[in-house]
This record gives sequence, structure tokens and C-alpha cells, in this order.
Amino acid sequence: MTASRLRTRKLDLRSGRVDLSHGAGGRAMTQLIKDVFLEAFTNPLLDQGNDQAAFNVPGGRMVMSTDAYVISPLFFPGGDIGSLAVHGTINDVAMAGARPLHLAVSFILEEGFPLADLQKIANSMGNAARDAKITIVTGDTKVVERGKADGVFISTTGIGVVPPGLDLSGDRARPGDQVILSGSIGDHGVAVMSKRSNLGFETEIQSDSAALHELVFAMVDAVGPSLRLMRDPTRGGLAATLNEISQQSGVGFSINESTIPVRPEVAAACELLGLDPLNVANEGKLIAVVAPEAVEALLAAMRGHPLGRDAALIGAATQDDQHFVQMTTSFGGGRIVDWLSGEQLPRIC
Repeated sequence: MTASRLRTRKLDLRSGRVDLSHGAGGRAMTQLIKDVFLEAFTNPLLDQGNDQAAFNVPGGRMVMSTDAYVISPLFFPGGDIGSLAVHGTINDVAMAGARPLHLAVSFILEEGFPLADLQKIANSMGNAARDAKITIVTGDTKVVERGKADGVFISTTGIGVVPPGLDLSGDRARPGDQVILSGSIGDHGVAVMSKRSNLGFETEIQSDSAALHELVFAMVDAVGPSLRLMRDPTRGGLAATLNEISQQSGVGFSINESTIPVRPEVAAACELLGLDPLNVANEGKLIAVVAPEAVEALLAAMRGHPLGRDAALIGAATQDDQHFVQMTTSFGGGRIVDWLSGEQLPRIC
């Protein structure tokens, strides 16, 4: 994401639109980067104007994660594609117990996209990064012809450092380990779907999009090596995440529906839309699998943080050669919680 000192006319950020010259590598592209992205993301590393960032890191193992964001609509109750891209990448890094340090970001812009919306998205990303105390240090911008994209797509890469002695991985769950969920599920997916479908509810449902790394630090400080793994249940929701872990670790899971937090308004919206909250995406929740002797300490630490105040023990890992996720329903029956066979909520992140 380079910028020059060429004297160029400032962009019309109120009513202007992206055109192909903004991705051509010339003066117009320089002005777009300067007026939109550098203005939103400014920090000493980015302001150097290089095509990469060089920096020192504290001791420990490095963690890197990359993701792409193609959500529709771009703006939704509780967030937008910009803040979502920052939060989602921070969370992927943090699930390894790492302290996120820096992000790289690339934009694919569609010709004709309003500059005012692009500025709003960039500012949202910059604010989310500053709130999380990380920096966006490098990036790239491309523009494609009208009709070849959907306004804007964002790809991000994040790096962080894991402290010595901590090893969290999806293959570390063992029978008897306990499963803790940090809060209510389904908020993000329902917020996006309600906006996309122009559904009006008595109470507007907000996305739970948030950076979870400070909650993770509190958890690691509380129980350290007793943590087996953490995972944020994004696409596919709680159901997909537990099935993924069961396959990685070679265990089953037994969960209890009555202990899984779901907001009444989200439950009602899911019923109206024909959705199962277990399959609905989240962007500000995590699942932790922890050794049984550390459950109470972990719950106390999580509930002491604003993003974990509704943390709940929802089940346990079991010995199961079939690696099934089984749930005791609120009516006392039982059912298998399986993966979705297709897309329940397309373009949710």
C-alpha cells in the first residue's frame, strides 16, 4: 500500500466513485490510498510507504492467519465488512493463545463503488484496529470492472506471538474434557440475515462482532496449560465447530441444549427464518475445551470479562469411535448435531 507525494486533486469522498484508474498503479491509485487508506490506518510502520513492513517481535512462537471477507450486505446492525475483517482475523490469531500484533489487508474494489462507503469501511477498520491495540502495516488495492465483484472484497492476514509453554490445537481434546461457550450464539448470522431480508423485529438484533484477544489473555492467565484448545464458531456455527474438533481430536461430544445461551429475540428470529441457532454464524464468541479440574477457574475468569460474562459450561468430550456430537434436548430427548450439508446463510462473513 504505497503512497507518493505527487500533488494531485483530492478525491470527492462525498459523491465520487471508484473507477478503473484507482487500481492502475498511477496517480489516481496513489490518491485513493492516501485519502482513504492512509488516512484511516495511519501508524509509523504504514506511513513509511514501503511494500512491506519490517518490525521486531517479542520472544515466542509466531502465529499467522489469513482470511477473506465477502459479506452481503456490507453494512449490518452492529458492524460492517471493515470491522468484521479486523475482528475475524484477530480472533483467528488469538485462538492459538497468541497476542495479535499486526495486520496486512488487501482490497478488491468494483468499478463504480461509492467512495463515501469505501471511506466509511476504511475508517471502521482503522477504529477497530486501534481499539484492539494492533496496527494495519501493509496492504494492496485492486479494482475490477463493473459487475465483476460485489462492491468490495477484503482479505486480511494477521500475525501474533504465542507465549512460551502454551500449545493450543484442535487435536488436543481428550475424553472428559469440558466444553465452555463464552456467550449467546446466533447473533451475527441473524443480524446479517435480518438486514439482507429487510426483516423488522421489535428489538433490532446486533451482530456480536468483537475482538476476543483480551478475553483470551484472561483465560490463559487463569488456567494456562489446562486449556486444550479454543475456537471461534463462525461459519457453520457451534455445530460445525464441534464437529471439526471431534474429527481433529478423535473424540465425541455430549452437549446439553438447555445450557447453551441463545437470546430470546435470536431464538424467535431463527424460528421465523427456519434456522437452527446451532448452525448460525458468530463473530464474537469462542469455544474453549479445558481439563475438568480447571473448569471453575476458567469460568470465573471468563465471566469477569465483558465479552465472557455469559460464559456457560455446555458439555464434555466423550470416548466415541464414531466422533459424533450428541445433544440432550431441552425436552429430555437426544439427537445428533451434524454438519450442514450446504449453505444455510450464504455470504455471512
